[in-house]
Amino acid sequence: MTPAVTMDAGALASAAAHTAGVGVRTVDDVAGIRAVADFLADVWQLPHSNPPYPSEVLHSLVHAGGAVHAAYGAGPRGERLAGAAVAVFGPPADADTYSFVAAATASDRGVGFALKQAQRAWALERGARTMRWTFDPLVRRNARFNLVKLGAVGAEYLVDLYGPMNDGVNDGDESDRLTAAWDLGRGTTHTTEEAEADEARAHAAAVRPAPDGGPLAVRDDRRLWCRIPEDIVALRAADPALGLRWRHAVREVFTAAYAEGLRATSMSRDGWYLLTSDTSDTSDTAEEPRA
Repeated sequence: MTPAVTMDAGALASAAAHTAGVGVRTVDDVAGIRAVADFLADVWQLPHSNPPYPSEVLHSLVHAGGAVHAAYGAGPRGERLAGAAVAVFGPPADADTYSFVAAATASDRGVGFALKQAQRAWALERGARTMRWTFDPLVRRNARFNLVKLGAVGAEYLVDLYGPMNDGVNDGDESDRLTAAWDLGRGTTHTTEEAEADEARAHAAAVRPAPDGGPLAVRDDRRLWCRIPEDIVALRAADPALGLRWRHAVREVFTAAYAEGLRATSMSRDGWYLLTSDTSDTSDTAEEPRA
């Protein structure tokens, strides 16, 4: 990657942090990493004694050449932790990075974006070209954030990747995931053309119904759209059986589409994925954070 791209990434990371009202820095001390582990436990609704990423694991990832980024905002008693992200290098080690987790408190708008830009700048400084991570394809806000705000592509659909999960967010569901692949050199987000996307969907043929009785998937000769529920986390809590039916229905659409060579490239504001064989096709894309 050119020095200019790396410098621009650093400037964008600084601007994003300023806009979000936080300072973002890497953490490698015992107290700082313990605070990150506790923060992630709170996000996943787990006791601090059983965080999703224990502090000793975070220390090991840093020791192996990875980075723990933490976002700090002003609180009533000084600095407060508002978000955190963890990344390591993956194969091929000279080109790819893997982001294990990125999380921000729901009230801190822009913190997730600031964290991802800090990760991007850190990775580019070390010669990386791409970054990957997984996210739940049924969580609408994450899909919009990853595919539109950052401009990543859903590179693969993974069925029940982790097996049963017993945290407060995913308990009772199956752990299907989309892998986000982010070209770190792009540095741009997808543009929003929601009116065109709405018109295209209106003329597409419905191919199957959703668990709520509405349309689940529609398609034309080169694109497919798949709808997901407005808030799968709330739906799982209120009606786990219905949430699981949504999981299986969306899984069937995605596995067939990915076998056909389509990939998820966007998420509209009203909850429709766009899947296309041309991953540079962003004309129908829309615009938020936990990765």
